[in-house]
Amino acid sequence: MTRADKNLLIEELSQVLAERNVVYLADASGMNSAQTSNFRRECYSKGITVRVVKNTLLRQAMERIEDKDFSELYETLKGQTVLMTSEVGNLPAKVIKELRKKSELPKLKAAYVDSACFIGDNQIDALSSIKSKEEVIADVVALLQSPAKNVLGALQSGGHTISGLVKALEERGA
Repeated sequence: MTRADKNLLIEELSQVLAERNVVYLADASGMNSAQTSNFRRECYSKGITVRVVKNTLLRQAMERIEDKDFSELYETLKGQTVLMTSEVGNLPAKVIKELRKKSELPKLKAAYVDSACFIGDNQIDALSSIKSKEEVIADVVALLQSPAKNVLGALQSGGHTISGLVKALEERGA
């Protein structure tokens, strides 16, 4: 690989890292071709980009990003590294966790999710339980709707009168 090719690849990786707030580093060495194909297929179906990268080039790309601090991930850049990027913070972890039901691979090296770094394979459960933006919005909407549903339920059970509402609320202890 020529120096120009390396610089082009570093620039491409830098652009990917700058655009995404979810970056996972995994070790897939030891996976056979069927496992690797299944891994890539699962990731592709979930909108996760997967790429095997050279550690030195990835580190140089990470160092070029000014508004994100990837320095905690540098120590994990050893051996084979698979770069996984996604829009959703918990999606790569869920894919890895699902694949791990059948095999011990791939292993999580590290993850960068919205400026937080997670180091080690033992973080897979924590990462898979992170709520996505859509899940948080749904929880907030459900919380906001709950008091209105209680009032509507009390009105309906009380015969649509104010006295019925007061009586229903007294019975509930509110």
